[in-house]
Amino acid sequence: MSYKKFFPYFQNSTMTYLDNGATTQKPQSVIDSEIEYYTHYCANTHRSNFGDANKATIEFENTRKHLQQFINAKDSSEIIFTKGVTESINFIANSFAKDFKTVIISSLEHHANIVPWHMQNRTLGEGLEVVGYKENFAFDFEEFESLLQKNPNSFVSVTHISNVFGTINDIKKICTLAHKYDSYVMIDGAQSLAHTKIDVQDIDCDFFTVSGHKTFAPTGVGAIYIKQELQDKIAPYQTGGATIKSVTYEKSELLPSPYRYEAGTQNIAGVIGFAKALQLIDTIGYETIEKQEHTLYEYLHNELEKIEEVVLYNTTKDSVGSKSFNIKGLLHDDVGILLDKQKIAIRVGHHCAMPIMEKLHLKGTIRASLAFYNEIEDIDKFITALKKAISMLKD
Repeated sequence: MSYKKFFPYFQNSTMTYLDNGATTQKPQSVIDSEIEYYTHYCANTHRSNFGDANKATIEFENTRKHLQQFINAKDSSEIIFTKGVTESINFIANSFAKDFKTVIISSLEHHANIVPWHMQNRTLGEGLEVVGYKENFAFDFEEFESLLQKNPNSFVSVTHISNVFGTINDIKKICTLAHKYDSYVMIDGAQSLAHTKIDVQDIDCDFFTVSGHKTFAPTGVGAIYIKQELQDKIAPYQTGGATIKSVTYEKSELLPSPYRYEAGTQNIAGVIGFAKALQLIDTIGYETIEKQEHTLYEYLHNELEKIEEVVLYNTTKDSVGSKSFNIKGLLHDDVGILLDKQKIAIRVGHHCAMPIMEKLHLKGTIRASLAFYNEIEDIDKFITALKKAISMLKD
């Protein structure tokens, strides 16, 4: 079955789209839901009580309930809407984690999970520790436990799936070990929901961040799961309209979670669209998605291995989605330009992960990243175009 039929982009573009790690395409149901909101019941939420405003609020809150159930949170109050993972990480960094002496991250982090800690004047060995990796970019649990032993009661913030190499970290094991040393854990789930089922209660993380646009939902919308028992310890990142229970010139009293954390008018259409994206995933099912993506990922890796000039950095073990590589003797930028000329959409560069690139002595990589709507034919077109680009640049 071709899943592209659900996505208008593929009827309107001649590109072979393999840049899903950057953003995913949007199904017609998501687009229709946004258009319906703006053309049929456009009104603000949680304020007015006329019919359209009530409908907007109901649809908005239905997404919260849907996401709660989707990731198995205990209560809808644990779901706070944000612009995405970047805002979610900055929120917790500034409202909770800033008071911890030590923050521990992994070697495979996106800049969004590095720069906020630098903004707190943390540097390596001075309030910031980085867990290394073993063969195939596997998370080094021995080093992690050693860091926790030296720095109990730390704040741990790690990616679930690497946006560069597709490496999957064992986040449940990370949470178990961190909690053993009285530490808290935030998971960067930007690359997660598009590929695999998430159960925050089973993982037992304290915070889990998601971005809608990487999960077939609109841009500019995401969410953070905050474990219920931590909510009284977290100050709002912003304040203003929609967060207030009462205000006088002497004091302000805020509403309980989630509303105390959602100041101002939200991306209402985007949030409503997010629910439609989740519904599509529910309809297709993660079992089907994971099977499809496993087949594609293995095929992509195997086809790349057949090209003599290709340099791969990891295997397919414990990996999904993104596959980074380089071509011996060629600049990744040049390859990317020639692929674009052949209607192949991939990404080249450091992928907002400069530290791991520096460690590997790389200026960047070529990255192809998959979603369940991709097909073997897409990979074949990519490989054919890649071979042609290599041949042209070597001549």
